[in-house]
Parts: sequence; C-alpha cells; structure tokens
Amino acid sequence: MNILLLTNHLNVGGITSYAYSLAHGLKAKGHSVYIGSSRGEALSKFMEEEIGFIPLPLKTKAEISPGVAVSLIKLLPQIKEKKIDILHANTRVTQVLACLAGQFSGVPFVSTCHGFFKTRFSRRVFPCWGKKVIAISQQVKEHLLNDFRVNEENIRVIHNGIDIEKFTVHNPRSKAEAKIKLRIGRGPTIGIVARLSDVKGHIYLIEAMKKVLQDFPDAQLVIAGDGKMKGTLVSLSRRLGIEKSVFFIPTLADTLTVLSALDLFVLPSLKEGLGLSLMEAMAYGICVIGSNIGGIKTLIRDGYNGILVEPKDVNGLYLAVSGLLKDPAKMKALGDNAGNFIAGNFSLGQMVLQTEGVYQECLSSGTR
Repeated sequence: MNILLLTNHLNVGGITSYAYSLAHGLKAKGHSVYIGSSRGEALSKFMEEEIGFIPLPLKTKAEISPGVAVSLIKLLPQIKEKKIDILHANTRVTQVLACLAGQFSGVPFVSTCHGFFKTRFSRRVFPCWGKKVIAISQQVKEHLLNDFRVNEENIRVIHNGIDIEKFTVHNPRSKAEAKIKLRIGRGPTIGIVARLSDVKGHIYLIEAMKKVLQDFPDAQLVIAGDGKMKGTLVSLSRRLGIEKSVFFIPTLADTLTVLSALDLFVLPSLKEGLGLSLMEAMAYGICVIGSNIGGIKTLIRDGYNGILVEPKDVNGLYLAVSGLLKDPAKMKALGDNAGNFIAGNFSLGQMVLQTEGVYQECLSSGTR
C-alpha cells in the first residue's frame, strides 16, 4: 500500500511520536509511507527512515483556514503522482483536509482520535471522521459514541504501541549519568513528561511536592515539556518556596534522557486519551502514578503495575509519592510489572498490524 499520514506539525509530542512509530512499522512491512505536515524538530527522524515528506502549511488550529485550502491544492497532485491508496488523518485540521482530499481524489481516509474533543457545532455539522475511526482507548471510543454519535461499526480501538527494544532496564550508573546530564541533584527524582497544559495536572503535582519535601528534603521534581502554562508553574513553585527542587526541562526529542533519571513517574492528568509518555515510562520499568481517569485506567492496574490517584487530589498524590519513596522494594516490583505489562499488551508490532487491518478494511469494502 501507498499510505499518506497527515498531521499539523512534526514538533516533539504524542501525535508526532505516534506518526513516526506507525510510519516506521508500516515501512518495515514493505509499505510506501509518506508524511504530510508542516515542519518541526522531529522531521529529521522521518528523513532518516526515508519516509517521504510532503510539506504542507498546516501549523494551525483553525479547521477552516487558508492553510487548509493551500494544502489541498498542493496535496491533490501528490496523491495522484504517488498513487496514494489511503489517507490517515491525526488531528481535527487534517481530518477536514483528508475529507476534502478524499472527495476530490476518491481515496478513502481514516482518522485516529488521540484524545477528547470539545463538542463544538462545527464538529457535529461537519464530522469528517473518515471511513473508519481509530480510538486509542476504550474511553476514547465511548467519547466518540456518546458525544458525537459516531457509528460504532466504524470505530476500531487500537492502543498506541511502544517499540519495546528501545527501552532497556536502567542501572544505577545510567541513572547517575542521566542526572548529571540534566544538571539535577542525586536525590530521589519524581518526573513528568507532558506538554505544559492545565489538563495535565502539573499544578497538583507541584503542590504535592511541597509536602513530599517535608519527608524527603533532597527529593526533586523534573518537569519535561513546553507549553503555555510554564510561567504559571514556575511562579507556583516559587510561591511555595520549592523552586530549588523543581527543574523545568525543555521538550527533548528522545525522552529516554529524562526517563533514565527518574525513580517515579507521575501523570496527574484531568483528561487523557491513553498517555504515551506514561506508556514509555512503564516500558522502561519505572514505577508510575496516574490519575484514575480516561485511558490511564487502561494502563495502570492499581497496586499491581502502578498507583491510581483521584484527579486534583493533592494529598492523595503526596501520600502515593511519599509512600513509594519509603518502600523501594515496592517501587521496584511495580516498575517490573509495568515493564512486563507494556511488553505483553502494547507492542508496536500489534499497533501496526491492527492499523494495517483497518486500511485493508477500507480498501476491500469497494466503496470510497
């Protein structure tokens, strides 16, 4: 098959990671894979894999914009020239683009729903879901059914897959080296890798950290990511008097550098489709704590491979973090179980195979 993946940009983030992993896996199975997008710091990774790049002016959140119109004009001849069999949209903007491109070219499109959408009028009037919709978790599927009345027959739940070989169990030496590289201290390290958005719950983790430091004065919190909340979060850590124990790390193309330094990974999200960074931490064998919501509940089995805490529960986060730091044996057991759980249930091979099956469904049904 000739497959064209579409996304707004190739900056570091969950959707870019998904597109890269999927493209890598599909190419390994002999398919010709292209990525249509505006540029970003992760573009070089796609180029190294010899994944064809079609530059499009899509760095916009507006589904009706000049960028979409220009992208359509640029895309149609590329679809014909490269004999594209299937379009795969990964954002609302690219769903609209793929819908229009499909109408003009006759090429079917599918979309992946990576999280939860606001129930805007435009989404109801112009759904643009595609012939099939991939939901990354059961909770996202229920969102599509309940909030947008998407036909259940057209939804396929396919969890994000992790390239297990990329993640190896870390040792004390690599952890020490990672801490030096990140310019942080030697004490117990709690971390989160996520965009700096209010929905990720950073505020509650920072507030909990204030209490953790009373039990573990040398503990430190690593916050890796970029976003509009950075100023607010920096101010909060200063107001609480813990700014020397909170380290803000810009988004890194390779999250292994951050994960290598961590003793605990915490994702206190208020909403979460599944949680790719959480999956990566688990695959790496790190003990994890997450909010008892959305797709996080698909990943964490409380007390077996991690700890679940209710969203916005500062005291609950404190008790979970402090309790685990006091019990290294439990942390190791939960981390080991987390690694085994991801390897057994969320491999990249499974994701690629199931996504390939969705494409084949679309192409074999006879109608565009």
